[in-house]
Amino acid sequence: MARVAFLGLGVMGGPMAGHLARAGHTVTVYNRTGSKALAWVAEHGHRAAPTPAEAAEGAEFVMMCVGNDHDVREVAGAAVPVMDAGATLVDHTTASVDVARELAATCAAAGLGFVDAPVSGGQAGAENGQLTVMCGTDDTAVFERITPVIDAYAKQVTLMGSAGAGQTTKMCNQIAIAGMAQGVAEAVNFAQKAGLDIDKLIGAISKGAAGSWYLEHRARTMADGEFDFGFAIEWMRKDLAICLAEAARIGARLPVTGLVDQFYAQLVERGHPRWDTSSLVDLLQHP
Repeated sequence: MARVAFLGLGVMGGPMAGHLARAGHTVTVYNRTGSKALAWVAEHGHRAAPTPAEAAEGAEFVMMCVGNDHDVREVAGAAVPVMDAGATLVDHTTASVDVARELAATCAAAGLGFVDAPVSGGQAGAENGQLTVMCGTDDTAVFERITPVIDAYAKQVTLMGSAGAGQTTKMCNQIAIAGMAQGVAEAVNFAQKAGLDIDKLIGAISKGAAGSWYLEHRARTMADGEFDFGFAIEWMRKDLAICLAEAARIGARLPVTGLVDQFYAQLVERGHPRWDTSSLVDLLQHP
C-alpha cells in the first residue's frame, strides 16, 4: 500500500481518490474548494490538506486531476518543490503535450518521476473504477511502479510512449468521439424523421460495423432529448481546442473535428454549456 496525495476532487477526481482509499492506500486530498475535500473525508476518512504542498508532502505518489494547462502548472508548481526524491507525479488532467513535457523536465531535474495519464470513461467510469488510462513517461520503471496504484480505478492502463504520449492518445480519443457523436446524432434524427423505432434501431445496428459505445449508451437519450448528465460540452470544447491546436502544430487535418467543435459552440450560444456531448442532436431536431 502506498502514501498517495490526490489533488483535485471534481466529478472525476473525487471518485478516483475514493477508489484509492477503498483499495487500502493512505490518501491525503486537496481541492481548491476546501468544503469538497472535507466532504470527501467525511465519506471516505483519511485526511484533507489546505494546500497542494501540504497534501504532497511525504507522498510516494501525487495524482492530479484538475481543469486545464493553467491549473496543472499552478498546482504542480506548488506540489513539486516539496515532494520527496524518488516520488512520482501523475497528471490525470486532459492537458496539452507542452505541459506534459514541461512537467517531465521539471520532475527529472528534481529527481522525481512523472507520468502524463489522462483518462477516458467519463463520470460513470470514474465512479465504477472502470477508466481507461493512457500514459506517457520517459522512465518505464516509473510506469511499472504507478500501475498497481492506478489499477484501483482503471480497467486498462497502457504505456503509449515518452512524456506527452498519454496526452496525444487522449487527443485521438476525443477526435474519435467527436465524429461518433455527430454520426450517431444524425442517425438518430434521420431514424426519427423516417418513423423508425429507436430501440429496434439500436438493436439492429449496434452489433454490426456501426456499433459503438456511443450508439449503445447515447442513442436512446438523444432520441428522448435528455442531456442533463455526462461529459459537458464546455469540457469537450476545452479538449477539442487542445486537439485542434496540436493538429495545427504537427500539420494534421481535422476537418470533422473542427466542424463538430463549431456545432458545440452553437449549443453554448444557446445557453447549454453543461449539456452532455450527445446534445449535438438538438441542433438537428431544432435547427
